[in-house]
Amino acid sequence: MKIFNLPDLGEGLAEAEIREWYVKVGDQVSVDQPLASMETAKAVVDVPSPYSGKITKLHGDINSIIKTGSPLVTFELDETDDDPGSVVGKLETSEHKWDDSHVKIGSSETKSSSVKATPAARLLAQHESVDLTKVQSTGPKGLITPDDVKRFLAEKNESKWTGNTETLHGVRRIMAQTMTDAHQQIVPVTIIEDADITLLPQQTDVTSLLLKAMAHAAKSEPALNAWFAGHHLERKLFDEVHIGIAIDTAEGLFVPVIKNVQECSLEALRQKIDSFKSALQTRSLAPSDMQGATITLSNFGTITGRYATPIIVPPAVAILGCGRSREVPISRNGKISSGQILPLSLTIDHRAVTGGEASRYLKAVIQYLENLSLRAGVVV
Repeated sequence: MKIFNLPDLGEGLAEAEIREWYVKVGDQVSVDQPLASMETAKAVVDVPSPYSGKITKLHGDINSIIKTGSPLVTFELDETDDDPGSVVGKLETSEHKWDDSHVKIGSSETKSSSVKATPAARLLAQHESVDLTKVQSTGPKGLITPDDVKRFLAEKNESKWTGNTETLHGVRRIMAQTMTDAHQQIVPVTIIEDADITLLPQQTDVTSLLLKAMAHAAKSEPALNAWFAGHHLERKLFDEVHIGIAIDTAEGLFVPVIKNVQECSLEALRQKIDSFKSALQTRSLAPSDMQGATITLSNFGTITGRYATPIIVPPAVAILGCGRSREVPISRNGKISSGQILPLSLTIDHRAVTGGEASRYLKAVIQYLENLSLRAGVVV
């Protein structure tokens, strides 16, 4: 007897529901013959048989929930199965032909070949129309795993590329890796709002002013000026405000850090930003200038764009994005006049920051900018 346990029918799905049995106890089945229709959180899929033999038990009725790795079908294997203990059967039948819409339209007889693969690998190969005889195995004793099938598909897709390709190096390679890690760790939520900066003088350095506004907001809502260790569920709040400022270059994105923004004047902040840009042009920026950010500013509006969902780099928990300011009609005291607004997008890591904390922080930033605007740009 051989028990076939339900394989992972997706990316780490914990269970599946039996929608229909295609076989019954006593039926003789062959490798790759559909056993049951199973519904997961992502799709309804047919589960193929990994063995040739007779069905002796079905472990569940219609609408039963089967946990991944739990028994689904018990077989009495055919004597021709030469490795009943560890293999998942032979590829005894033909390769299925598929049309462009991935609907099975027939099959043809081919020479039997002993292809050993896990049930999950067979299921993936069937869905993606992959010939398992062409897949290189990395599993024990030549067993094909789902990762082997995925690697085969990836290589196949890459081979279809045309034109010049390049392998990422240096800053772009680090950026790609950092963004991938951030995407896998962070639980992002973005809040957007506009600040009325109509009364600010035209020569106002908005980037430096935003840095001061962020430091000011961190006093009233310190939860965003913090680090979070997801594996230990620990956070650290900072009194000092060290703001990473995203700078675009031909080589890629750099995020140097301005330390102790709360103590800097607008002039000092502008000098620091300009010195960072000069150092980046000559690639002479010190490694210490790229470390220690407690929160980040992305002023993408200097190029174009209104709102965004900027990406947080752990262990920080927040990043403020600033879009391009624009002229809009604004109502004041019942009268419509032309005004200038600054679009802001605040992304938080919702594992460590609540919606209320994020809203209060963004409100504090806006109030700082608008209060300065009302005072005709006089910074105290």
